Amino acid sequence: MDADFDTARRIILLGTGGTIAGTGDTKPGQTLEYVAGSISIEQLTHGIVAPAGHIFECEQIAQLDSKDMEFDVWATLASRCHARLNEPDVAAIVITHGTDTIEETAFFLHSVLKSQRKPVVLTCAMRPATAPNADGPQNLQDAILVASTTKSSGVLVVCAGEIHDPAFVRKAHPYKLNAFESGEAGPIGFIEAGEVRYVHPRTIPSTLEFEHDAVLSLIAGAWPRVEIISSHAGASGRLVDMLIEERRNACFDAVDGLVLAATGNGSIHASLEAAALRAAENGIMVVRASRCLNGTIVKTSRDQIPDAGALSPVKARIELLLELLKQRAAV
Repeated sequence: MDADFDTARRIILLGTGGTIAGTGDTKPGQTLEYVAGSISIEQLTHGIVAPAGHIFECEQIAQLDSKDMEFDVWATLASRCHARLNEPDVAAIVITHGTDTIEETAFFLHSVLKSQRKPVVLTCAMRPATAPNADGPQNLQDAILVASTTKSSGVLVVCAGEIHDPAFVRKAHPYKLNAFESGEAGPIGFIEAGEVRYVHPRTIPSTLEFEHDAVLSLIAGAWPRVEIISSHAGASGRLVDMLIEERRNACFDAVDGLVLAATGNGSIHASLEAAALRAAENGIMVVRASRCLNGTIVKTSRDQIPDAGALSPVKARIELLLELLKQRAAV
């Protein structure tokens, strides 16, 4: 904090809660009994020194367990990121987040903030702040370091000394400290002895073309409803038919889109596929995303439903949400 306030560049720290801000049992080895989102972002920065030439500015966006993440928090994050990144003296944004849905929030911001060159770095923790061996302070320090380097740009996820691309990152373990991976793509960089080392370029965001002001005005209102339905042995189309019936009856909040969590190369149980085609005939947008953790769906001549390529089902849902928002804006 010894930087001159008149010349220092600001790093904006946005808090949303999560395990990194959790409090609970302080016994050694007891890291699963806690309440997420209990400590403010200001408290989390105690003892963390800003990089040379930078100062911190904290803002509490939400205080929740990320399993309960809601669209209004996403809308606020997108709006605040957009506004703060356009301030000339703001160098970067760091967001503290829960681990359960950080991959979804990161991919959402990756899609709607895609023209930004300044970094937006999301970080998290697998142990609460009150744990004797809490990992949050190091992860936050690493995220701030990544955010302050000129080598960083766009939306990134930092945890356990690794830097991940939001298009590929996923939570792969329920409680290990290095709970995140990016499949066959791997991390795009590492934090090593206080230095940032990138080994791969980050992906460009989705091909959806949005004007920022239009997106931010849309996401501040009602969101489309998109559900994920899994294909599996013995799957049927009954759930899909129920959703079709809701739409036919013009029920409040009727479904607008469906993501089919498909097996293998995007394959779907015949009964579920038949129902999905009925859904498409009734104005519901349907897309397939593979349940497989690696690879991408390769198109075949038998395909009747569009696919989401290498996106996981939860990220395909976000892309479909944004596509529906785009269509709504064009009406």
